[in-house]
This record gives sequence, structure tokens and C-alpha cells, in this order.
Amino acid sequence: MATAEIMQYLGLALAVIALLGHAKGYFSSGERQLKTELALMRTYLEGSDKKLIEHDRRIQAVETELKHLPDKDTVNELKLSLVELKGTVSTLSESMGSVSRTVHRIDDWLREKNA
Repeated sequence: MATAEIMQYLGLALAVIALLGHAKGYFSSGERQLKTELALMRTYLEGSDKKLIEHDRRIQAVETELKHLPDKDTVNELKLSLVELKGTVSTLSESMGSVSRTVHRIDDWLREKNA
């Protein structure tokens, strides 16, 4: 092979290498953008994870508080007990009225007797 032929093949090889370099740059330019977008998404997901953990803690706190509240049967029993207590107080109020009248009559009688 002569030097001229080697120079032609070498020129061709360098041209192919240059084209491959340009092709790699062209196809990897989107990769840089994807890396940037991926970094942004990771940051967003980290923030979302923190919010999710915070919401989970809040939900657990609410569930813990709900365990202490009465259920519907207990509330119904309380309603019935209050109605029964209201009737008892009403009966006692009537009885106290008659006792109060009797005490006033005795008081009046004693005052008239001593006068």
C-alpha cells in the first residue's frame, strides 16, 4: 500500500469517527434533558414522600383518638339513661314541691303559735 492510499483510508476513518461523534452528541442531547427532568422528579418525589409520611402520622393520631370515642350503642344507652334520669328528676321535682308546701305550712303554723 502506498502512502496516498493509507492517507485516503485514514481520512475516511477520521471522517467516520467524526460522524459517529456527532451522532453520539445528537442522540445524547436528549439524555441530558432527561437527566435534568429525572433530578427534578426525584426532588418532587422526596417532597411528596415527606408529605405522605406527615399525612400518615396525622391519620394515625386521628385513629387513636377515635378509639376513645363511644360507639353508636354506647351513645344510644346514654340517651336512654338521660331520658330515665330526666323522668326521675321530674318526679323528684314534684315531690319536692309538695314537701316545700308542707314545710311552709308548718313554718307558718309555728310562727302563728309563737306569736
